[in-house]
This record gives sequence, structure tokens and C-alpha cells, in this order.
Amino acid sequence: MAEMMAIRTQKFNVFVSEPMGDKDITKVDGINDDLGMKLAAKGFNKAYILLGQFLLLKKDSAVFQRWLKGTYGASPTEAQQCASCLLEWCCSFL
Repeated sequence: MAEMMAIRTQKFNVFVSEPMGDKDITKVDGINDDLGMKLAAKGFNKAYILLGQFLLLKKDSAVFQRWLKGTYGASPTEAQQCASCLLEWCCSFL
């Protein structure tokens, strides 16, 4: 459960404390404006769409992180923060 030991930023805490709704992709911890633009350009403009990819990958944080780094050039830290954020959200709301 290394994902759960991530440093929890304010952005992380806000995201995992409330329903997903129609949040923009950059509301997910680990997704900055640059990475958000890359994701949005390929149709991942909302947090729930990125969550869908996470769920398609069976909530496997390692696989998701490889996908995010390999496909969109996320840094290891960004990928880890994003995966941790989505996993924590799933634990709270699914």
C-alpha cells in the first residue's frame, strides 16, 4: 500500500474529500496545467474520464502510472500522486 503513504497535498485532500462531479482534469493531484493540456487534447478533460481509465486498468496503480508516464510524459512523481489520489478517492466513494 505504498500509494497510501504519499504526501497528501491540499489538492489531494480536497479532491478525495468530495464527490467527483464534473471536475476538471487539473483538480486531480499530480495533474498540473501542462499535463492536463496533454490529457485534454486526447479526450481526458475531466477527472471522471481519467478515473474511468484507472478503473479500466483494474485500479492497478503501477500499470496506471506506466500508462500515464509512457503515453503523456508524466514524471514519476506526477504519476504516483495521480494514482494515489484516484485510489484514495475510490476507497472513499466506491
